[in-house]
Amino acid sequence: MDEQTRALRAACTEFVNGDGLVRPADLLATIDPDLTVDVYGDGGVVADLEASVAELLGKPAAVFLPSGTMAQGATLRVHADRRASRTVLWHPACHLDSHEGQAHSRLHQLTGRPVGERDRLVTLADLEEVAEPAAALLLELPQRDLGGQQPGWDDLVAQTDWARERGAAVHLDGARLWEASAGYDRAPAEVAALFDTVYVSFYKGIGALPGCCVAGSAADVAQVREWRRRLGGTLFGLWPNAASALALLPERLAEMPARLRHARAIAAAVAGVPGVRVVPDPPQTPMMHLLFEIEAERFTANAQRLAEQDGIWVWPKPNLTGDPKVVRCELSVGRATCRMEPAVIADVLATLVA
Repeated sequence: MDEQTRALRAACTEFVNGDGLVRPADLLATIDPDLTVDVYGDGGVVADLEASVAELLGKPAAVFLPSGTMAQGATLRVHADRRASRTVLWHPACHLDSHEGQAHSRLHQLTGRPVGERDRLVTLADLEEVAEPAAALLLELPQRDLGGQQPGWDDLVAQTDWARERGAAVHLDGARLWEASAGYDRAPAEVAALFDTVYVSFYKGIGALPGCCVAGSAADVAQVREWRRRLGGTLFGLWPNAASALALLPERLAEMPARLRHARAIAAAVAGVPGVRVVPDPPQTPMMHLLFEIEAERFTANAQRLAEQDGIWVWPKPNLTGDPKVVRCELSVGRATCRMEPAVIADVLATLVA
C-alpha cells in the first residue's frame, strides 16, 4: 500500500472489513502498564497467557511464539521427528505451502503432500486415497481460501480419527479457531480436543499485537519451546505482544457468535444485489468471500471514489479470478463491520459494481 493510499484510508470514517483502521496508540493501550514482564519468554505475562490459552483449549500446556510461520513449522517437525515419515498431509491451499517460502522443506526437511482439490474442502474420501505413511495431518479451520468454509462436525471427527488410526499426529491450523468455534457452536476446547496440537493467532480475529500460541501435550510443547529458541523467536522480552493478547482475547472471543450472526445478515441483504455473490452462502463462520461481476480496474476506481466522496473504506484492489469480468474480495467480519447495518453494507457493495 503506497503512501497516497494510506492517507486516503486514514481519512475514512467507516470501514467495511474487519476492525477498520487500528492506530498504534490503540494497540499500545491494550498493554497493561502494571504487568510483570518475562525474561526470554519465561514468567510474567507470557506465562500467564500460556496458562490461559492451555486452559481455554483444554490442553496440558501452551507456548507463545512471535509468528505462525515459526510456530507451525516447528510443531510439525516435532511430530515428524517422532515418526518414521516426514510427510505432512494438507489442503492444496495450505498456508505453509503457499505463503512461507517453503520453510517447512528448507528448514525442517518436511514434505507437504496436497490432498483433495484446491476449490473445495478435504474429504474423508480424499484421505482414504492416500497410501503413503504420514507424520501428520494438518487441517485448517476455517478454510480461509474457501471463504471460511469448514467440514461438518461428523466429517471433521472422521478425518481426525482416520489420521490417528494410521499413527499420524493431527495438527490444527487454527489461526481463526475463534471464528471456527462460533461456526460449530462449540467451545474452542471441544474443537481442540480432536487435535494433538493447535496453533492459534492473536492478531487476526482478536486484533491484538502479532503473536500466537501452540497448545498440546507437555512433551510436544516443550520441544516447540526449544525450537522457538533455535529459530530466534525467544526474544529478551515477549511481554508487549503477550499482554495485548491476554487483554483482548476474552472479550473478542465472546463477540464471535454475534459476528457470525452479522455475517449471515449481510449475506441475506446482499442476496438482492445484482452482480454480487457471497461464498459460501450462508456464511459458515464470521467471514466470507464476495464475488463481484466487474473488471478489476472498474472495481478499483469505484472503491477509490467511495473513499474520497463518502469516507467509506472497502478494498483498494480486488483479487483476480479465472474470469477477467469477475473479481473477489475477502470480508472478515470484525468490530468495524458490525458497526454498519447489513442494508448499508449491501448498498456499498452495490456501488462497487456500478
